[in-house]
Amino acid sequence: MQNKEQNITQTNIWSNLVDQSRSVGDIIISDLFKKEKNRAKSMSIKIAEVFFDYSKNLITKDILKNLIALAEEANLSIRIDKMFDGKAINRSENRSALHTALRADQDGEHSANIKLKFKSINDQASKIKAISDKIRSKEWVGETGKSITDVINIGIGGSDLGPRMACTALKEFASARLNIHFVSNVDGTDINDVLSNLNPETTLIIISSKTFTTMETLLNADKALAWLEKDLETQNIRSSNHVIGVTANAKNAKLFGIDETRVVEFDDWVGGRYSIWSSIGLSLAISIGFDNFQTMLSGAREIDNHFRESPFDQNIPVIMAVLGIWYNNFLGAQSHAIIPYCERLTLFPSYLQQLDMESNGKSVDQNGEQLKYQTAPIIWGQTGTNGQHAFFQLLHQGTKFIPIDFIAPIIQKQSDDKSQKILLNNMLAQSMSLMVGKKAKEGENHKSYPGNKPSSTLLVNSLSPKTLGALIAIYEHKVFVQGTIWGINSFDQWGVELGKELSIALNKGNISNIDPSTDQLKDIISKFTNY
Repeated sequence: MQNKEQNITQTNIWSNLVDQSRSVGDIIISDLFKKEKNRAKSMSIKIAEVFFDYSKNLITKDILKNLIALAEEANLSIRIDKMFDGKAINRSENRSALHTALRADQDGEHSANIKLKFKSINDQASKIKAISDKIRSKEWVGETGKSITDVINIGIGGSDLGPRMACTALKEFASARLNIHFVSNVDGTDINDVLSNLNPETTLIIISSKTFTTMETLLNADKALAWLEKDLETQNIRSSNHVIGVTANAKNAKLFGIDETRVVEFDDWVGGRYSIWSSIGLSLAISIGFDNFQTMLSGAREIDNHFRESPFDQNIPVIMAVLGIWYNNFLGAQSHAIIPYCERLTLFPSYLQQLDMESNGKSVDQNGEQLKYQTAPIIWGQTGTNGQHAFFQLLHQGTKFIPIDFIAPIIQKQSDDKSQKILLNNMLAQSMSLMVGKKAKEGENHKSYPGNKPSSTLLVNSLSPKTLGALIAIYEHKVFVQGTIWGINSFDQWGVELGKELSIALNKGNISNIDPSTDQLKDIISKFTNY
């Protein structure tokens, strides 16, 4: 029987933070810099090519001290060790969460459980390298002897968003002769739009599915394969060089018709939203090359080491996490904005939506009891400067309390000095103006900026495979820390299952007790369609 975990809200440290939150209205962030001459430096952390400044947050040193004590009260150190040692911390599925093993330094010290995983990890990495190298060197040819020019990754959720986000972010490192496309939505226009501009002779389909039973993925795969069969006039397209399966269920991929030499496996302990580090990253490795793919893993590994070894008050993921706890649980923030000042990180907020909200969007604790406190905030955002002309009005003068993470590479080789200077100064101006605000003249309250709006800033030297890996790992561990403090399981996602079940039932037409609203909507739809 599992040990019952404590309710963190019943601890003295939680009560202390509640008391401190009652007087937070007396805290003026800009005044804290006058009182604490060393605040900017003391509330910043540098690790490798990442610089984290959290000094513009609505906290005093005493509040921060209590927030860190809260993490300690939640036995965070023990939980970190359990995760890295491969213990089954995913209690509802009795599984380990071993995404860190995929990028581990295998020469370091590891538990016996982790060491057992290295052979399969290395075998899978070898296959990723072999396939990506052949495609990039033009050795991989299709049915008519032509080399591959276009790769379509068909997946959904973690099997799509991770590699899609990373391919967009690392476009600078991509092969000039290869085009990587992504299809995820069951909306037929998604797959049709992609296929309409491609040549079947030079197209490779990667079907990415953990179970190889995902309805959306298999539907799109069938459409893509029918397109290939029609144009290439072959009946054996599934077993050809035009199709690769990436899965944790090799048996299902083979039953689907894919040749076993073109089935690239990963282990079922790889969670979907953490799967970019695994064979799911094949499309990314094809785009940027296997060496760059490995460099991305090394960037994440540096953060893993930092997270595991650094004291909590010098630990980027821990500080980010407890700041989020402060705003979410004590100051009533309902959402958190992620604003990258880098167009290539345009999908990063979406990626973090899945990572955060699918992990911590829970209302039941590890004991199976209903929670009486808030968990994951709504994660949202957009790149700057576009966001400044969309929703920054609300951030500056609206009634919502929304903490912000600003993220930016200092150097962008694909940009130019003038543009990059203006871009970064825009980011700095936004974080500064949100904090300091501005009083309006009498009778012009509409021009008033309240200020005292908190934000953190993450800078990386440049956007590279290494720094992207680091950014992803920082947020992975931040989410884990928050889940630990809330006492929830960050590694399952049962909330998505009911919708899947009802969708299948509706498609088969065997659903009973349909509600009047849904029945009415089905009736309206049926008048325009044949389904």
